[in-house]
Amino acid sequence: MDELLVTEGRALKHVQVREYVRTLVTGAAPGSPAPSERELVHRFGVARMTVRQAMDALVVEGLLERIPGRGTFVARPRRTASRLTSYTEEMSRRGLLAESQTLLARREQAGPGVARALNVSEGDAVIHWRRLRRADGQPMCIEDAYLNEVLIPGFLQSGMPMSLYDALESRGLRPTWAEDSVNADVANAEEAESLEIEAGTPVLRHSRRGLAGEKVVEVSRTVYRADRFTMWLQVGSEP
Repeated sequence: MDELLVTEGRALKHVQVREYVRTLVTGAAPGSPAPSERELVHRFGVARMTVRQAMDALVVEGLLERIPGRGTFVARPRRTASRLTSYTEEMSRRGLLAESQTLLARREQAGPGVARALNVSEGDAVIHWRRLRRADGQPMCIEDAYLNEVLIPGFLQSGMPMSLYDALESRGLRPTWAEDSVNADVANAEEAESLEIEAGTPVLRHSRRGLAGEKVVEVSRTVYRADRFTMWLQVGSEP
């Protein structure tokens, strides 16, 4: 019983120290020094381990950061990834009018690669939607999107939407993050004809695995005309 009371007392002290420090540093400029462990030990009359536990919690939250050899400071705000945008949204951001032409929309059996990417079994039903995407009337890319039919029943029967992401959002399945890859390649004869370029012309191949939370909702493969499309990436580093 006495041991339980001691444990609860320590937990209470830890919370008191943590919330005291939080009130001191909330709103403070990034890089401002946090109270020292020695100061907090003296103020609350607790063990250094209790103070360290409280400070650790604030570091994990991102409110504080430790700099080896210097001490603990108010952390810089954590950067967040940009919101995933659809092709239509991306072209609008660039000042271009997006248009789409459906080349294929059908139910298929998932092949090995698509099955792995969508987290389904090989042979499961998927929706394959291929579109020629234009910008200001000019061919920009060919996109093949694969969707797990189980997640979007009736998708093909309801008429193909203008925007895939808007359609997924209406079902509560808009991708919130993605795994992307980009590589340089050359267009094959079929791609070249649709994109109005010569076979062998350089293109950019963009693959995406879009997830809503932990649920894979979209796998796409897009071939862009390299002479008309520049991919912008937001990157950064700690100063």
